[in-house]
Amino acid sequence: MMKQRVLTVLMGTFLLASQALAQQEKTVTGKVTRDASVPLSGVSVIVKGTTVGTQTNTNGDYTVRVAAGQVLLFRIIGYA
Repeated sequence: MMKQRVLTVLMGTFLLASQALAQQEKTVTGKVTRDASVPLSGVSVIVKGTTVGTQTNTNGDYTVRVAAGQVLLFRIIGYA
């Protein structure tokens, strides 16, 4: 009986902890534009300090999953 109770408590703790961790990560979406709201495609959107990132599509849109408090870096290589 005691063994079953301990197992139940451990499983409950694990489920609560996994839900808390899942809630900390969010999906961030946005649009990268230049003057006059012209969309920029091919812009790298990177989570600072990680290798996680994406690129904007032809409409300048991006989607990336980040944890609360992380910073996004935007980089584009082009010519004038």
